[in-house]
Amino acid sequence: MWWFQQGLCVLPVVLVSWTSATFIFAYIAAVVQKHVDPLLPYISDTGTVAPERCVFGLMLDVSSFLGIATIYVRYKQVQGLVDQEESRLHRLNQAGLVLGWISSFGMCVVANFQKTTLFFMHLVGAILTFGIGALYILVQTVLSYYMQPLIHGKNIFFVRLAVGVWTFISIISMFVSSVIMYSSLVGVDVEKKLHWIPGETGYTAHIISTLSEWNLAFSFVSFFLTYIQDFQKITLRAVADLQSSHLYDRPYYETPRSNLNHGERSPLLAGSI
Repeated sequence: MWWFQQGLCVLPVVLVSWTSATFIFAYIAAVVQKHVDPLLPYISDTGTVAPERCVFGLMLDVSSFLGIATIYVRYKQVQGLVDQEESRLHRLNQAGLVLGWISSFGMCVVANFQKTTLFFMHLVGAILTFGIGALYILVQTVLSYYMQPLIHGKNIFFVRLAVGVWTFISIISMFVSSVIMYSSLVGVDVEKKLHWIPGETGYTAHIISTLSEWNLAFSFVSFFLTYIQDFQKITLRAVADLQSSHLYDRPYYETPRSNLNHGERSPLLAGSI
């Protein structure tokens, strides 16, 4: 059995690969079409103008659904590993599920509300994606701290801690540089500015801000790579529990109970570790 066939580890691999490809394909398309400058445009700028915005929106929507699935599998795994008496860890796990799903929803908002058309909604989506997403990383790192050494070793905790620090540093850097850029360009419609000239007012702050955004995006995505080894040890399945022998609103005919397929299963919901 190949490593990617073990458990559900293929899920975070596909999530990271697909999301990275989304950023890269949109960047290449936008540069080829000369819609943005080759040197560090905002990720959002590469998904603003057609046709690349169509690809960007579609692919990022798929990433959102992959994120929802990955976050749910992680929730079910922690739920199964942690003792019922550990109420604090279960609350953290539930908080992680909610934060992760909110962050994934924010990714849908970013994908479907372009920066140059509805900037406020795009900004809300970015805050949900990366701001709430950073809190998700924090919660999962804290969970990893409390789950060692009985459930896993220290190495994975330190890796997640390092990625978390990378994420928060990128957020701070992006916020500070963006404030400096906007304050130096009073009266300029910055959110619709796709081309920058080296040496112009706000250019240095712009480059730092875009570099921070790319760092933030890849730090956030890279966090899910830490799930690969964990997901090799879990599978999910759904159990169909039939409540009736037919699908009519009222009794039509009776079928012997032995004919009901109560054992039907498919790999979706009920967790096993």
